[in-house]
Amino acid sequence: MSQSDERPRVSVVMANHNGAAFLADALRSALGQSLAKIEVVLADDGSTDASLAIARAIAARDPRLVVLPPAPNSGPAAARNRGFAAARGEWIAVMDSDDLMHPERLERLLDAARRDGCDIVADDMLAFFEDGSAPRPMLHGRLALPATVDLALYVRANALFGRLPALGYLKPVFRAAMLRQSGVRYDPALRIAEDYDLVARLLAQGARFRLQPDLTYFYRRHSASTSHRLRRGDLLAMLESDSAFRAAIGPRDAATEAAFRARRASIEAALGYDGIIAALKARDLPAALREAIRVPAARRCCACRCTTAWPGCSPGRGRWRRRPARASGCMSSPATGSPAGKAAARPICSTSARPWPGRGTSCTLTWPSPASFGRTPVLRLRPEMAVFRSVAMRGAWRLGRFLVARDPRTWAAAAIGIADRLLRKAGTGLPGGLVRKAPYSVAVPWQTEDFLHVAGRIRGGADVVVADYAFLTPAFPYALSPAARRIVVMHDLFSSRAAQFARVGAQDSVALIDQASELRLLGAAEAVVAIQGEEGAFIARALPGRQVIVAPIAAEPVAAPQPGEGASLLFVGSDTAPNVDGLRWFLREVLPRVRRAVPQVELRVVGKVGGAIGALPEAVARAVRILGLVPDLAPHYRDAAVVVSPLLVGSGLKIKLVEALSHGKAVVATSVTLQGVQEACAPAVRPIDAADAFAAEVAALLGDPALRAGRAAASLQVARDSFSAAACHAGLLDYLRTGRLDAMPAPPAMQQTRLQAALAEGV
Repeated sequence: MSQSDERPRVSVVMANHNGAAFLADALRSALGQSLAKIEVVLADDGSTDASLAIARAIAARDPRLVVLPPAPNSGPAAARNRGFAAARGEWIAVMDSDDLMHPERLERLLDAARRDGCDIVADDMLAFFEDGSAPRPMLHGRLALPATVDLALYVRANALFGRLPALGYLKPVFRAAMLRQSGVRYDPALRIAEDYDLVARLLAQGARFRLQPDLTYFYRRHSASTSHRLRRGDLLAMLESDSAFRAAIGPRDAATEAAFRARRASIEAALGYDGIIAALKARDLPAALREAIRVPAARRCCACRCTTAWPGCSPGRGRWRRRPARASGCMSSPATGSPAGKAAARPICSTSARPWPGRGTSCTLTWPSPASFGRTPVLRLRPEMAVFRSVAMRGAWRLGRFLVARDPRTWAAAAIGIADRLLRKAGTGLPGGLVRKAPYSVAVPWQTEDFLHVAGRIRGGADVVVADYAFLTPAFPYALSPAARRIVVMHDLFSSRAAQFARVGAQDSVALIDQASELRLLGAAEAVVAIQGEEGAFIARALPGRQVIVAPIAAEPVAAPQPGEGASLLFVGSDTAPNVDGLRWFLREVLPRVRRAVPQVELRVVGKVGGAIGALPEAVARAVRILGLVPDLAPHYRDAAVVVSPLLVGSGLKIKLVEALSHGKAVVATSVTLQGVQEACAPAVRPIDAADAFAAEVAALLGDPALRAGRAAASLQVARDSFSAAACHAGLLDYLRTGRLDAMPAPPAMQQTRLQAALAEGV
């Protein structure tokens, strides 16, 4: 970026010394910020590894990276001062060359700084470890946030081995004008606690500092990290700096003076501890006893099992001892099993490590939110879930093939629901305020605990991270795997649903989201998996920088067509609004017409939709059987003569359509049901939207066994050609092998779209 360019809003200053192992990830993380006007200033501190070559290669592709001329090794403080001098932004952010940032971090912090009118703003920090230990937040659960930080609080929080989190570890964003006016810079004599010293001096001059609760800075702890080492020389430099600082600012209020004394005492205790350990290593017990008597606080330091920042660590000479590591995990996306006809709970985020065919696949699955239980406190895992090395949900016990909710409120909601259903059968029911439908789990707002669950499950060890639904892509940064491929399975284009429901005077039962917000969520992934071609083509046009893969829901076709017997119709569905509205239309407008032509017709309704449609129209009540949830759908498909799918609104691929085709059934469906797969299904199903034509088609199939058998055979052939696992998954598997779309065959179900729009856009 030349000096003639427009001034950036933020300059990210990054000091680096021999950080080649993690530098590329750190630079890409900084350059990948959602904030448009940004520059990254790299100040190399005498590196002898490949750091400069890595940085210059990235700078050649992205002019927002400014690589300063190399300088002799002088420590991080001196390097950052050079970065400050070169920075042109209105704000200056400090970042270490082995750390990562959430892509929205700087945008969020600047919004908060503008809102609060502060000069310094910082966020919570998530520490993650190269040895696989569980990532841990620094502030969450230990300090009420947001918070204003004054000098007394800041000094008190930076006492070594104290109970407050060490705020000096944070990586603040500074108002550049304030830095220039203050004249404060890093103290080059400090290699530890230099961040504390800088911020404390700014606070002493009246700077306003606010802490935000967002967990958006990711602090990597590894064997070469310097900030977790306390050497004797560093401690002596901290004492000298403290003396100079207090002399420069003069006496302060009682709280601040007490904080200074506590911090100084903690440094002296650490020095005493260091002396005791040195004497013990030299096998000089008298010297160790003299040091313990001279500095009583050092004895407490020896027994201390805490650190200045991270719970679960203990101080040791030259390094921090961490709790034993746990194996890192990875996740993937099939839903939990549930009784047939019941909407399955959805996983929140998923990743896959080693996803390359032929190299051995290791996948794990997680739900970060207990909201996935809804009002069902026990979820059964289907046998196919055995493909995952592990399956876990936050707030759940894993008992064999079952996930059991820990939260008693889930059990209470289930009990209320059961009681209400029993009372309704008796002609009454519970008051409406007691019975509440569970929220749509994937759209429940994220909580910090959800993100921590993702970080704790994956721990930076993923090669591929998959989010099941657009709502779940906010989990991507917390996988702590910057090199991992990010994939989102979109299922539905949710933003298209509101207008569809408005046209028929109904309201959607799932999440409402506008198109811009949905595209922003989808755009967080490198690849978007659409489950039908029309929506895939739209995403390819709307997000030209993303890979678009069309992969319909696969089904296992039966061995032979099943034309069924008699005059039975089958409708299968959950209690979502599209199913409820479609079934009501069928009962009101279509079924009476069918009865006039085929008086013995019977409609069997399977799934939770039967309990949501209310009272049956009197004209058809005798012709309808509400079966509810059933343990196995196969016999119901086998026996039915015709399967109906009368949807009026909806998006995505209608899974029950694919299911009916794979069971070799004659199907009558609307154009909404066939959205995105109409041409592939043309040999077996034609779209019919008018009630009289829909009824005539159903009656014709019921009255002509030969016609019905022919349609059943055509349906099974469509399922084999377009919705088998081989047909549906070929493109996705090819992407995982190659990382490219150009080698990817289009699924047969999408012959007309073939992702031409995506390829034309250069995706």
